[in-house]
Amino acid sequence: MKNLITLSCILALAFLGQSSSAQNVIKQNACSSTAILQQADSIKKILAKQGFEVVKEASMQMESEYEMPVIVPLTQGSWYQFVFIGDMSSKLYEVRMFDWNEKQVVYQKKYWGDVDGNVISYSYIPQFSEYHMIKPVQVNNKKKKDLCGYGMLLKKTE
Repeated sequence: MKNLITLSCILALAFLGQSSSAQNVIKQNACSSTAILQQADSIKKILAKQGFEVVKEASMQMESEYEMPVIVPLTQGSWYQFVFIGDMSSKLYEVRMFDWNEKQVVYQKKYWGDVDGNVISYSYIPQFSEYHMIKPVQVNNKKKKDLCGYGMLLKKTE
């Protein structure tokens, strides 16, 4: 019941924001990076061989030091793999994931010099069927406003 009421409030606020022309609406813009797309394709092939199927994927235009919240519905007991690929020129990459009660359930950090430093990937099996919020962030020395990021949510099907 709590989830339904909260979801209804979120949807109502979203519609109010779209109907008002006086307010600025924040839209997520896609970006394109050949290097990131090649990495994403390679990772998808590897995970497909392990029985994972892509549920959602998207490129996202990001700015240094700003989180990009992504809300996803997850099913209790299902095995998920989340992958975030950041701009190769960034020095730090972090991903935090929170359950519906805003409890942090995953935290990962990588640095540019790490092996696969611009890729954060983790498995997760939710204990409840509910929405989760994933917050990737990357820090770039140049404070670039046109950083590209790529997120994928995959689900084990075999």
